[in-house]
Amino acid sequence: MHSEALLRYIVSFLVDKPESVNVREVESDDETILELIVAPEDIGKVIGRNGRIAKSLRTLIAASSAKEGKNYSLEIID
Repeated sequence: MHSEALLRYIVSFLVDKPESVNVREVESDDETILELIVAPEDIGKVIGRNGRIAKSLRTLIAASSAKEGKNYSLEIID
């Protein structure tokens, strides 16, 4: 499973409005940035208390991207 699909799959179970989950890939020189966009009322659920969920999502993306041989990073867009 690609990092983008994995992120979309996991986040859809965390939020109240899974139909509003959108992941965009933005290419840069040395990495690919995954921009995560969710409904405004779901942003807190994706970030979590003290950023714990966001940190966990970034860890999963890093592990998945290492398996793919690519360099991904995650940005949560509010």
